[in-house]
Amino acid sequence: MRSLIALVVFALAVAACSSTEDAAELDTGTEATSASSSTTTTSSATTDAADDGQTTTTAAVSVPPELADHDLDMVVVGDRLMLLAIADSPGLRAQGLMGVSDLGDLDGMLFYWRHPANGVFWMKDTLIPLDIVWFNEDGSYAGRASMVPCTEDPCPTYSPEGDPDFRFAIEARPGALDWIDESTVVVYSD
Repeated sequence: MRSLIALVVFALAVAACSSTEDAAELDTGTEATSASSSTTTTSSATTDAADDGQTTTTAAVSVPPELADHDLDMVVVGDRLMLLAIADSPGLRAQGLMGVSDLGDLDGMLFYWRHPANGVFWMKDTLIPLDIVWFNEDGSYAGRASMVPCTEDPCPTYSPEGDPDFRFAIEARPGALDWIDESTVVVYSD
């Protein structure tokens, strides 16, 4: 746990010293105000800076209005932190990134099941191409695919090769997950 806290403190320090895009990598709150094509969400992260104190950092991130009902969280993926919209209920998972034309400051979406799951993903009513990586119950790599918006009926489906059970899936912009390999582990709990 201390390692994770140290990693978050380091990430916040780097974010504070780098571009606005990097500063978006913070745990977000729920306060939102409408903007032209996206919602601006006030974000804050509280990290244990020392044994006797805490540091709170606040920044604004651009979130698509279609994802306004999703929790946002920093998720450890391998050696990186990703700002992801969390789809952890049947309704949120079914909605996925349908109707989203721009992810804004988000790195993508984490699909999370509290138990091992299996099944397929499809791109019905999804406006942008996406890459997906699946992870097993222990967070280890399970497979990947590149998906394109559905223009057919029925839509093509995507699942990890061999259709194993999985616990997590991350969808992101094409190429944004290329660094993930078979040794990458995702760490997340609700």
